[in-house]
Amino acid sequence: MAQSRSKERDERVLLIGVNGHLEELAELVRSAGGRVVGSVVQNLERPRAATYIGPGKAQEARALAWELDADLVVVDDELTPAQARNLEELLGVPVIDRTQLILDIFAQRARTKEGKLQVELAQLTYQLTRLAGHGAALSRLGGGIGTRGPGETQLETDRRRIRRRIAGIRKELEQVRRTRALQRAGRRRTGLPVIALVGYTNAGKSTLMNALTRAGVLAENRLFATLDPTVRRVTLAPGRDALLTDTVGFLRKLPHQLVAAFRATLEEVEEADVLLHVVDASQPDVHEQMEAVAAVLDELGVLGKPLVTAFNKLDAVADPERIREWARRTPAAVAISARTGAGLDELRALLARQVAELEDDGP
Repeated sequence: MAQSRSKERDERVLLIGVNGHLEELAELVRSAGGRVVGSVVQNLERPRAATYIGPGKAQEARALAWELDADLVVVDDELTPAQARNLEELLGVPVIDRTQLILDIFAQRARTKEGKLQVELAQLTYQLTRLAGHGAALSRLGGGIGTRGPGETQLETDRRRIRRRIAGIRKELEQVRRTRALQRAGRRRTGLPVIALVGYTNAGKSTLMNALTRAGVLAENRLFATLDPTVRRVTLAPGRDALLTDTVGFLRKLPHQLVAAFRATLEEVEEADVLLHVVDASQPDVHEQMEAVAAVLDELGVLGKPLVTAFNKLDAVADPERIREWARRTPAAVAISARTGAGLDELRALLARQVAELEDDGP
């Protein structure tokens, strides 16, 4: 992964979490190219401030890491610099947190210049907080004599270098935002309403976009297959077209650095007329995923927009009627399978009604 790029395809990873299931973290590790060899979960009221997990559980994790020959430990939360440092010392194995793991996946997936810039901005922002934390720890240890010298000087040099690079990236992304604004203005002149696909990562947004528009967007059964937005024209009903835009998927505990760095991309959601929330109805924690998407939409300030919900993957559930019942109980919702095409005509009709209501309401 990020710390061992040459070995990323066969890194053996031990997972550690507090009060939770680690299935999603395991899937993230697999998406990054690692192999999960074991896991440790501790039930705590809250993570320990110094070491994330308790000393007894840390010893258990250390023994397991050595027994399983783990190359890396991945923790299911964002660690403070002190937690990361202390836990690594306790375990004797390199430790990264959930945020670093997600940033690593995004770095692998980024294809366009814009995507790479956004990922680099998020990574540098993360690194800067770690440098700042390390510097503060040094100050507390000595407060002067014994803390000045090459180490601290190097930290300050690193901070300045990172801040300069962050400023440069933000300038480039500001130009991207201006370009996107011009593109959106051009699309507005067509008079077509804009529908933004939103949803949890791997919910099937790209598959649905391909089914509705034949866009040819990369659609893979892995987390964060799509990072860069794609816009295509879609026919909802005879004489009624719209523009459909596909954007990056959301996730529980999505790092704030990513939301901030991908602002230019997420503006596509902010500027949309209608949101189409694609839900993976085959997931056991489907309602938690829906809540995670709602939290990100709230952070973007777009929860008040017209919203259509598509309960997807009807073909992958044992009881399709149960999913259809969810759709009947949810406002402006439909059960579909983007893969087989089931329910897509109903979805088009529902979107057409939403768009027509917008036109009736006027500017």
